[in-house]
Amino acid sequence: MEIQEVAGGVMVFNIILMLTFMVFGLCALAFWLWMLVDCLKNEDSKGNDKILWTLVIILTNWIGALIYFFVRRPERKRNQSPRANLA
Repeated sequence: MEIQEVAGGVMVFNIILMLTFMVFGLCALAFWLWMLVDCLKNEDSKGNDKILWTLVIILTNWIGALIYFFVRRPERKRNQSPRANLA
């Protein structure tokens, strides 16, 4: 009986672990899509900034999205005019 109880506990642990990774993966995918759309919609088309950041986000997946979120997005938000925030 003890072996079955241990096997049942391991099975529950595996299911919980799998669900945790699935939730993390879905959150990472949603964040990646959010940053990609943000870059494509809001990044200036002057120069190659939009192309470069789009490639960084696409090729490095969620790590690139994190880089964009912490490096470029705050800089772009600071440089926006006050009128753009009101619209």
